Amino acid sequence: MRETGGAGRDEARPATGRGGRRLGRRFGRLWAAYAISAYGTSLQFGAFPLIAVLVLDSGPAQVAALAAAGRAVGAVVAVPLGPWVEFRRKRPVMVAMDLVRCAALLSVPAAYALGLLGFTQLLVVSIVVAAADIAFRAASGAFLKGLLPPEDLLVANSRFEATTGTATMAGPPLGGAVIGLFGPVVTVAANAVSHLLSALGIRAVGGTELLPGKRAAAGRRMRAGELFEGWRHILGDPTLRPLFLNAVAVNGLIMASEPLMALLLLRDLGFAPWQYGLVFALPCVGGLIGSRLARRLVARFGQDRVLRVAGTLRACWSLPLAFVQPGPAGMALVLVVQFGLVTCCGLFNPVLATHRLTHTDPGRVARTLTAWSVGTSAGIAVLTAAWGLLAVLTGPRTAIAAAGMLLLATPLLLPGRDWGGKRGPKGGQRWGTWGRKRAAVGSGDHG
Repeated sequence: MRETGGAGRDEARPATGRGGRRLGRRFGRLWAAYAISAYGTSLQFGAFPLIAVLVLDSGPAQVAALAAAGRAVGAVVAVPLGPWVEFRRKRPVMVAMDLVRCAALLSVPAAYALGLLGFTQLLVVSIVVAAADIAFRAASGAFLKGLLPPEDLLVANSRFEATTGTATMAGPPLGGAVIGLFGPVVTVAANAVSHLLSALGIRAVGGTELLPGKRAAAGRRMRAGELFEGWRHILGDPTLRPLFLNAVAVNGLIMASEPLMALLLLRDLGFAPWQYGLVFALPCVGGLIGSRLARRLVARFGQDRVLRVAGTLRACWSLPLAFVQPGPAGMALVLVVQFGLVTCCGLFNPVLATHRLTHTDPGRVARTLTAWSVGTSAGIAVLTAAWGLLAVLTGPRTAIAAAGMLLLATPLLLPGRDWGGKRGPKGGQRWGTWGRKRAAVGSGDHG
């Protein structure tokens, strides 16, 4: 078995993928673990705000703080985790982060059963889970890069994206039904169990993994400069820098609009909760379509062109949401807009994930993915808080329209036509911006 700085490559590869491609038993187990965790997370969707409102009688300010502060503080806590993950075996880190998330989430139903649950605990749990999510994604990206050969990684990332789409489509409606029958605390417990099962699945992946780097083996302390190595790499790369800025802007503006859409549809337009869940769950089939098209379109048009076109198209859908009206016409408008947005994201995300690893050395993958996740999480938190204030001053429609208008400008942040690399036989880059040969590999930012 060949060994890398990440995981040993799977020599026995019986699991057949698209186009007859075989990704192996170890990837199959990793994929199954990811699917269990993804469905558990989707099942819990919206549970913390509901607990804050229904159980703790929290006000709008506390609910907004729970959404924004948990993500922002979790991102800050995760900053030193990048170097820590980089110089350790990745699979044990993934197992540990799953167990941390499981324990943190289980504390919520335990405290509820004892009558001790408070808002501070919800906030602390959301911070711990957010930080563990970032560390898990960093470790899983580096692990996937070592597990599979370069030509298989776009297929793997597309499968993770498709799994996310199906989980997002099925999880929230099912979670809503469970919450209606048993209360929101039950879905938190179910998500905790899913992380436990994910840890067991990742442990079952097996194989050997080299300790990545002499510095870690020697047990030397982390230097302060290493905290910013991921950002130095992202901001110093002429294609990663604009893609990162684009991701921060697009993800932040889309996520900042989500709570405003809930206010507009449920409070102002009188949508029933099941209608609200339906108009956001059904369009997730677009994520399946986009992820299945990714490999075929990259092979035909090239990675850079697919990123530019899909990145441009995903910015064009949100503005019409500001004009939604009550009734069937309003539902139809939201369904069409969300389907278009999710389809473009389902195509863009796995290609971006693949491109990101293509432009990252194996020795800095975890730090780069951590920096990326920290930056996007912080951007989402800041924009969510800012748009909440804007909605208070102007109303949800105006704030949603402002986000849609700004999204139309985000394609300007995408890289230009000349990405500075020599093309491979399928349109991907084979010569990177550092002036030496790189493999066309995929990412693992699938948390």
